[in-house]
Amino acid sequence: MTTPRKRVLSGMQPSGLLHLGNYLGALENWKSLQHEFECYFFVADWHALSTNYADTSRIREFSRELLIDWLAVGIDPERSTVFIQSRIPEHAVLHLLLSMMTPISWLERNPTYKEKQEEIKEKDLSTYGFLGYPVLQAADILLYKPDFVPVGKDQLPHLELTRELARRFNDIYKRPVFPEPKEHLTKFPKVMGTDGRKMSKSYGNTINLSDPEPVVRQKLKTMVTDPARVRRHDPGNPDLCPVYDFHKIFSLPMIQEQINTECRTAAIGCIDCKKLVADRIVERMTPMWDSRTAMMSHPSRIDEIVQDGSQRAEKVAKATLAEVNEAMKI
Repeated sequence: MTTPRKRVLSGMQPSGLLHLGNYLGALENWKSLQHEFECYFFVADWHALSTNYADTSRIREFSRELLIDWLAVGIDPERSTVFIQSRIPEHAVLHLLLSMMTPISWLERNPTYKEKQEEIKEKDLSTYGFLGYPVLQAADILLYKPDFVPVGKDQLPHLELTRELARRFNDIYKRPVFPEPKEHLTKFPKVMGTDGRKMSKSYGNTINLSDPEPVVRQKLKTMVTDPARVRRHDPGNPDLCPVYDFHKIFSLPMIQEQINTECRTAAIGCIDCKKLVADRIVERMTPMWDSRTAMMSHPSRIDEIVQDGSQRAEKVAKATLAEVNEAMKI
């Protein structure tokens, strides 16, 4: 008999186009995990409502673009179960049941609750849905009983809430229905955007996976560098330069060392430095662009993948919810 593979689950909100931060922070990790684990990857379209409930006009469009990007970077539907959250109503049912036993104080201590409200001031986030979205996230996870959840360090409090809810449910109903999932930390938890802040759709500083080559190169040309390096002959400090952060990700070690030395001595200018890293980024993105073009020429294939993945996910979700109902005697 073969030992069952351990299970991994993760999802993304369709709140905009995917960018290099999503690729380096999550998708590269997903791509490697699917060769070792039983993987479930879902489009969290209900989660997108937590901040975009007033304008849902592009959620379907972004969901499709997100799926195309996943497949283009190498998420294999033969190895991984790919589905859309709203196709599986059990997510909403388990969210409701867990919300009945979640203390308000657990949600109010969520560090991103206040941070997001400060960050997105143009939207009214004083809603029940926004306060309670970590419970929906917990339901998304626990429904599939994963062994691991790929996360960045900033998401660890959410995963800990999921574990707390699993323990609380098991304790209240005296049944070990939910295992406690462990974190699988991403390699690049923080990728810098073109303005020197964390790459984020809300900051408008992204290099999107769907951007064509000229757009990618133009965005890199405008990327901020060491603020102390005003003129070409001024020496720079790569440790303070977001462009050098990209070199550390995309360039070979010998090029990194060369840039480090030449920047500090002003032997290389920022324009040439940016071109070098742009060449490496374009080299990495070209296979994705080719795959994306091929995928978009067969739109029915995307629908087939989602339908097949949703059917597979539904079987697992229904089985878990049956256990939950039995434990709760409802």
